[in-house]
Amino acid sequence: MDRLGTVPPADTAVLSDAAALKQLHSLLESDVYNLNNRTLYFPIRHHSPACAHHLLRVIEDYKPEMILIEGPERGNSLISVLTDEATVPPVSLYYTYEDEHGREACYYPMLRYSPEYVALKEAKRRDIRASFMDLDYRHVSRRTDSPANPAQTEQQDVSFQDETLLASSDFINRLCEKTNCRSFDELWEKVFEIGGLEKSTCAFVQDVFTYCTLSRMCYTPERLIASGDLLREAHMRKRIREAGEKHERLLVITGGFHTYGLLHENVYEAEQEVHLQEAASEMQQQMYPMVYTFAEADRLNGYASGMPYVFFYDQIWGELLRTPGSAYRLTTLNVLSRLTRKLRDHQEHVSTSDAIEAYSMIQGLAQLRGKQEGGVYELMDAALTSFVKGELTLATDKPLQELQLLLTGDGIGSVAPNAFHIPIVEDFKTRCTEFKLQIRTTGQHKKVLDLYAKPEHRLLSQLFQCIAYLVPEFAKRQAGPDWIAQRDMNLVRETWEYMYSSRIEARLIENSLYGGTLAAAATRKMEEQMQDIPNHHSGELAQLMLHALLMGLQETALQLYAKVRAALRTDGHFLSLCSSLTILNRVHQHRRLLGLSDDPHLPELVSEAYNNAVDKLLQLSRTNADEHDGIIQGLKLLAMLAESSEEQFQDITFRNQLNELLRDPKLPAQLEGVCIAIASGLGDRSRDEIVERARGYIHGTPEQMRQTALFLQGVFTVARDAFLYEDQLLSELNGLIEQLSYDDFIAMIPELRLAFTYFTPMETGLIAERVAKLHQVEPDEMSTPALDEQLLMQFRTQDEALRKEFAAWKLI
Repeated sequence: MDRLGTVPPADTAVLSDAAALKQLHSLLESDVYNLNNRTLYFPIRHHSPACAHHLLRVIEDYKPEMILIEGPERGNSLISVLTDEATVPPVSLYYTYEDEHGREACYYPMLRYSPEYVALKEAKRRDIRASFMDLDYRHVSRRTDSPANPAQTEQQDVSFQDETLLASSDFINRLCEKTNCRSFDELWEKVFEIGGLEKSTCAFVQDVFTYCTLSRMCYTPERLIASGDLLREAHMRKRIREAGEKHERLLVITGGFHTYGLLHENVYEAEQEVHLQEAASEMQQQMYPMVYTFAEADRLNGYASGMPYVFFYDQIWGELLRTPGSAYRLTTLNVLSRLTRKLRDHQEHVSTSDAIEAYSMIQGLAQLRGKQEGGVYELMDAALTSFVKGELTLATDKPLQELQLLLTGDGIGSVAPNAFHIPIVEDFKTRCTEFKLQIRTTGQHKKVLDLYAKPEHRLLSQLFQCIAYLVPEFAKRQAGPDWIAQRDMNLVRETWEYMYSSRIEARLIENSLYGGTLAAAATRKMEEQMQDIPNHHSGELAQLMLHALLMGLQETALQLYAKVRAALRTDGHFLSLCSSLTILNRVHQHRRLLGLSDDPHLPELVSEAYNNAVDKLLQLSRTNADEHDGIIQGLKLLAMLAESSEEQFQDITFRNQLNELLRDPKLPAQLEGVCIAIASGLGDRSRDEIVERARGYIHGTPEQMRQTALFLQGVFTVARDAFLYEDQLLSELNGLIEQLSYDDFIAMIPELRLAFTYFTPMETGLIAERVAKLHQVEPDEMSTPALDEQLLMQFRTQDEALRKEFAAWKLI
């Protein structure tokens, strides 16, 4: 196939194959790095300061007419934005597409020291033409689908700079073992990031090319086809040939893993070209420049692309531009100083002596490991040894946690104003700036909002609700009233936690299809959601209307009035109608807080929901047990409204329907308890009837007796006082417990326990006093703990032994 065709793939014997190394060196001098060639190849590792450092030298020495860079071709129109002075890395190209297989997305991140970004900036400074030459991600992603890796219907966010094959090859694993390096990243820093700064550019390129090519030789052609690498290389070779026909001096910058693949065609070339033509079908796709964060660019937190500890190497890059000879010494000293200050701020006991010892250890470890200077791994080892007191545990690892944050960084980049800006993203940033939300740094931020006292806090709550509807990852409500779930409605403050990242911007870009502002996008998305709700599901429509109000979309909510009204007239389900009534009544009560004026249509809507729910009361005898909790809440709401002074609820229909329901012999016991308690509270039935109905269960058939606890649960949810102050019901329940067999009592205990959970601790104490009086004992005796079961069994055994002994002596 080529001059390296004899190198055995997947065989670490190439480590000692002097002939192979000689061939690689010859290939480098003739075809890869020869300043006299029309095409010069410069292999890199993504986000490598050392590669960027030598790349600047190459551009100065080679003076190319054009620079081709491994990057998605669709991003060529965005190069001017990336190289604008107002663009501050980290930034990324965000590419998303959708076809019949689903939707996928891809990031192409760039830091200020990424070789690709450095090449773009230097090309602009020198007025050299620069261009991306790689395939868009969609070609590769569809190519790699297989039975073992099926196409996903859900969106997958990945990086186009994935280095999994390079970092995990057998060659690299064997090399890490031989050099006592814990990982490929530590090996790379030792050989290239630190050791490479002392080498000539030619020697540095030779090392990168050799290491990456030997790593590539561990994989079969079939594996490279499956990963999409041969497909991409076929396309890049085509672009290199086209550019070579037009330019005398061409600089090609790609990941080192691909450099060898670009030099020679292979037997799979024709197949790749055919696939390229097949993959050019039309689909919905878009690419935008967007901000990125150090945390996401860090390989340990992100997408396994490029080097980790990105902020540390960002500082290395800054020092390389100023004082190349001592970049690592100055950076490790700076990070160590900042770490010491942060630990002291957190009341960690770190002395100046500890910091001096850590810095000394960095130098000693570097010398021991054969490095000119200590790097990030010596820094971490020194911090572990000098700052962690005693054994490393969750309680003592604070120094390492803080160091990790310092190495990763919390900065967010910015993109220059451009025609590719997405209106919804700009609206988001404008609104966040207006309310002084922190979107310039990563990390969790908290906002406590006083909803009732401060109008500006209500507006911020609406903004949070709107963004959370579109992008749930941005903000989460940690405390406060939950209007949707109807919880904690007595609270007057909301607590929100939010965190910004480039993923938030990516999700906003996806929502740009709905509208150019947050409000417009939320409205359109809600309209689509509305279409999926059946016309007779009034509860879901009412909940959607409430959600619109919480987001400040009053006009959208008003448009839902007609739909909710129509749904109420066709909804035949009691629970759904009660859900609608609950929401509509709460909206009516808090209409001013929700930004509604005194609209006459809202009371009419509440009244209609109430009447429709009342009309469905007679259906309750045919409901399932798992619906009873919801039905009970609905009955309590209807009773509360019936007792209110508002005119629209004064109709006696509810009372009539309730009385009719109580005559139904098929009414479940729990619902019967609720209904008789409500009727008693309204004055339509006497308290004695509650006792009589309970007595009917207690003294009825065995099946009815087992339903007693359920009946009491229903009563206690509405009328606890019926048991607290009425001796008859207490006496009847006591009689029931006394007559139950042991097995029946054990079977009834769970439901009885549940029934008495409705009482407060003070009320439980009052009941205990009445039970003590009933049994003519002191109340304190009621709280005497029961005998331990093991002790009771021991006493029983002793008792039986005594009885046998007495019987033997004829004493009993």
